[in-house]
Order: sequence, then structure tokens, then C-alpha cells
Amino acid sequence: MGRIIEYYFSMHSPWAYIGHVPFRELVRRFSLNVTYKPISLPKVFAETGGLPVTKRHPARLRYRMIELQRWREKRRLNLKLRPKFFPFEAELADRFVIAVAARHDPDSFLLRAFAALWEDEQDLADARTLMTLAGATGLPGEKLLADARGSEAKSTYDKNVADAIAADVIGSPTYILDGEVFWGQDRIDLLEDALKCGRRPYRLDT
Repeated sequence: MGRIIEYYFSMHSPWAYIGHVPFRELVRRFSLNVTYKPISLPKVFAETGGLPVTKRHPARLRYRMIELQRWREKRRLNLKLRPKFFPFEAELADRFVIAVAARHDPDSFLLRAFAALWEDEQDLADARTLMTLAGATGLPGEKLLADARGSEAKSTYDKNVADAIAADVIGSPTYILDGEVFWGQDRIDLLEDALKCGRRPYRLDT
């Protein structure tokens, strides 16, 4: 059985989109088992001192745009820096992923949904968009939408937030290996190093 990675992210996060393909390549190479844990970024930020994009200082916003351009070039993506439907309320999209992951491998849907927002400027807050994207990957969109709106997906979403805060998750994406937090898609190389050498996880007291 492969090692387990807890994958915390939100469909709202451009960094989750930027890092998703290299993360999946890492998963394949090391035969990892991924626990997908979509989270509400506003709730995580509120507990850990982060700020949503709309409330950040202009200097941070300017630097964010520079970083997006750097990573767009490095990953060779068709990323729109200011997509039409961003920012948006991500809860339905995140819970839709929870519904997908409960019964299916969510990777194909995630690839298509991330691209839909950041490349094709589609509205992931719109239920019809989510159903269409699911159908395009061979998934039952209407059933998944009903599940996403249900109490089980809400309970899981809330639990993911609680788990994230307890695990010291402070943003998206975050990958956790044996309790060690790797925050940001630019930490994938460090995650790979940890997997290769098999070292013990770093702790605050080591």
C-alpha cells in the first residue's frame, strides 16, 4: 500500500490549479494514496491569520500577480491572470469535489474544472457549469450536484476545515505527509525529496 497524502485545497485557489498536474505526477511516480480534502479558505484564513484576496494590501496583490506570471511561464499554462469569474463563492464547487471523491477518482474532474476557471473563464459558482464539467468527464452531474448540496457533503466540508486548522494548514494547496505540512505548490519538490529519502517528518522539537 502506498503512502498517504492529505491534500487540502480549494477550487478558488490559482495555486492549486498551478500545482495540480505536477502533484498528480508525483502521486503516480510514488504510488501515493491521496485523501482529497477541499476546504473553505475564508474559514481557514479567519482562524490562521490569512486574508482573502479582496482584503490584502496592494503590495501583496502586486506581488501575487508577478508570481502568477512566473509560474504560468514555468508550468507552461494558459492561465488568465484576471479570469472573468474570480473571485467567487467556492463552497458549492468545493463540495461538488467532495461528492465526486466520495464515489469516483476526482482527478479528471479536477483537471477540467481548474482549467474551466483559470483558462476558459467559466463560472464554477454556477451549478450548471459544474454539472456540465462532470458530464464531460463521464460523471453523473445531476446526482453529484444533489450530493454536493446535501448534509453529508456539508458535514465533510466542515470537518475538513476543522482538520485543516488542527493540522496547521494555512492555505491552498497544502500536502501533508506523515503529519508534516508542505504548503504551496512550490513545495512539491521538497515533498518529493521527503518521499525519496524516507526521512522522519520534521517536527518543531527536532
